[in-house]
Amino acid sequence: MDKAVVLIIDMLNDFFAAGPLGARPLQACRADLVQSINHLVRLARQHHTPIIWVKQEYAPDLHDAPLEVRKKKIAITIAGTEGCQLLAELDKQPADFVLVKKRYSAFFGTELDQLLGQWQPQRIILAGINTHACVRTTAIDAYQRDYEVVLAEECIASYDREHHTISMRYMAGKIAQVLRNAEIFA
Repeated sequence: MDKAVVLIIDMLNDFFAAGPLGARPLQACRADLVQSINHLVRLARQHHTPIIWVKQEYAPDLHDAPLEVRKKKIAITIAGTEGCQLLAELDKQPADFVLVKKRYSAFFGTELDQLLGQWQPQRIILAGINTHACVRTTAIDAYQRDYEVVLAEECIASYDREHHTISMRYMAGKIAQVLRNAEIFA
C-alpha cells in the first residue's frame, strides 16, 4: 500500500449531544460509527499508518470562530469543555496526533500541511463527521494538494442524511475513492 495518513474529523461530544445542531441522527448512529472508526484505527496501526484526530475548538468568547458561529453565538466545541473532547469510546492512543482546527477544513490555518510534508503520504484516508461540511471540505483541500483521497465509507456520517448522500455521490470517483475498511488496507 502507498504511504497513507488517517484523518478522523470532529468526533466530539458536542456533535453527538442533544441540542440546536440536530444531533439526533448522529446519536442514532454513534455506536456503529465509533465501532467502524475503531476498526479503521486498528487496521491503520497494524500498517504503521499515522493517525490524526482532528477537532474543532473555539475560544469561550468565540473570537476565533467562523462568522456564522460568532453572529449566532453558537457556543459549541469550546476549548477546555467536555463538549470539545473526543468521544470517550474512541480508541485514541497517546502516540496519535491531535490537530485543532477553527474552520471546516483540517488544512485551513493548521499545521496539517507541515505534518504531511514530513510524512510524505500519497493517500489521505478520511473518517468522521459531518460529511457535507468538514469531511467534504477537507477532502476537496486534500485533492487540491494532489493527494489520493479515500473516504472510509462506514466511518463517515452527518446529522443531515440527504446532504451526506449528495456529498458522498459528489466526491465518489471525482475527488475521492469510497472504500470500506477492509478494502482500504487490503
